[in-house]
Amino acid sequence: MIRLDDTQLLRNAGALADLLTDTVNSGASVGFLAPLDRAEALAWWEERAADVAAGRLAVWAAHDGDRVLGTVSLAFPAKPNSRHRAELVKLMVHREARGRGLGRGLLTTAEGAAAEAGVTLLHLDTETGSPAERLYRSAGWTAIGAIPDYAASPDGELRPTTIYYKRVPATALTR
Repeated sequence: MIRLDDTQLLRNAGALADLLTDTVNSGASVGFLAPLDRAEALAWWEERAADVAAGRLAVWAAHDGDRVLGTVSLAFPAKPNSRHRAELVKLMVHREARGRGLGRGLLTTAEGAAAEAGVTLLHLDTETGSPAERLYRSAGWTAIGAIPDYAASPDGELRPTTIYYKRVPATALTR
């Protein structure tokens, strides 16, 4: 897994767009409705480059040649009273690569990077009842509750979302 800077993100935007369309079109709820058009996915990834350049977003990608098989990101809040935390976002694994530990590897990478950056608290949300919940629970994340009808699934059905958090030991004083 490599952490992408803004230039690398733009260079990998097409492969990331392919991953995003595969993820959404295979039923995972990551903020988009199916069918997701590749052009929309590409534009979404390209828009993230400014946040990466500004340090508001960290993105990792797992490659197999030119293909991106998985990705995960950390979103850092801009507020001074929130710099001890980050949100884990867009953990995605291509459907052909699922079940081989890639999701856990991406999660571990993001958690380790958060600790190295001085982040002591991570949070995320995921569709209640999704396969992702098993991963988060088995990795020591704590569910704090579910919000009914929080987001539409890729097929447009309103679904509940569960909020999770995890404390991570900081290994650096500042980010």
